[in-house]
Amino acid sequence: MKKAKFIGISLVALSSVLLLAACGGKKSTTSSTASSSSSSNHSVALVTDIGGVDDRSFNQSAWEGLQEWGKKHDIKRGTGGYDYIQSDDATQYTTNVSGAVQNGFKTIFGIGYLLQPAIKEAAAQNPNVQFAIIDSTIDAENVVSATFKDNEAAFLAGIAAAETTKTNKVGFIGGEEGVVIDRFQAGFEQGVADTAKKLGKIITVDSQYAASFGDPAKGKALAASMYQDGADIIFHASGGTGAGVFQEAKAINSQLNEADLDSKKVWVIGVDSDQADQGKYTTKDGKDDNFTLASTLKGVGAAVEDISTRALEGKFPGGEHLEYGLKDGGVDITDGYLSDDAKSAIKEAKQEIIDGKIEVPETPSK
Repeated sequence: MKKAKFIGISLVALSSVLLLAACGGKKSTTSSTASSSSSSNHSVALVTDIGGVDDRSFNQSAWEGLQEWGKKHDIKRGTGGYDYIQSDDATQYTTNVSGAVQNGFKTIFGIGYLLQPAIKEAAAQNPNVQFAIIDSTIDAENVVSATFKDNEAAFLAGIAAAETTKTNKVGFIGGEEGVVIDRFQAGFEQGVADTAKKLGKIITVDSQYAASFGDPAKGKALAASMYQDGADIIFHASGGTGAGVFQEAKAINSQLNEADLDSKKVWVIGVDSDQADQGKYTTKDGKDDNFTLASTLKGVGAAVEDISTRALEGKFPGGEHLEYGLKDGGVDITDGYLSDDAKSAIKEAKQEIIDGKIEVPETPSK
């Protein structure tokens, strides 16, 4: 594989949630609304992870990026243009990637590291088809690998949590264990630890896994346990499972009067895209409020758009590893409802990471 390249991408599109007309129903095959592109003979397909294109997180970000690509290049949704294939469980990955090949898509994305084996197999069997794997690497001339320095954004989330917590207990909920979510956990725990030391505090982190990226009920149960144990902030990196974390925080906060918010409010830190909309709720005495403290941003959609455009222009970066981090704008964090002190600490740490003064770990300490 060619040496990793650091590519600057825009995260602006990730700070708001687009309305997706296609999100109503989950499918295991491409959309029946197929229509051919009149402006190009290039076509692109996404094969999602189980969270789906309406997960308000990783898969949705990828789909938004591809829709933006289609809009910019006057390419229509459907076979011969662009589309997604929904994976409802892990057993469908190989079948769905094969389906994309059979439908004639020229560039095919596997959205998430769990699709790595399926993409690798398909790439070997179809050397004339272009493939892209997100959040993993494959050494093949017809595959481009795109990974993100999630640990850097998670480190900033750790600062946000440590600067905000009143109970000195915070939580982390991951989807499935693996090298990608390891980066989230490691960065978050280190950000909390470094900030606690500066503040002269002891802040504990309870890190747990749901063993799924598509189980909101498990996410809700884990969040309930953490909040009951005294955590007042949870950072999730769990895809669709995270919906349950937001549900539990909403249930707790909705029972509080405005006077109780300062001492009893619980928070969620979102992941991959701005999840502020999921934090909206109404207090017991009718006050509109929000409990999404901040959200880490990950330029999945921008990476999908970038790679698709290069493929369209005949410059597909096959065999390359594209790596996106803070330095090149590939990851970041929103201001959300952070205090001025928290925003200042994050700004300082961000620059130190970019300058190489802070090296954020990629694996949790045991």
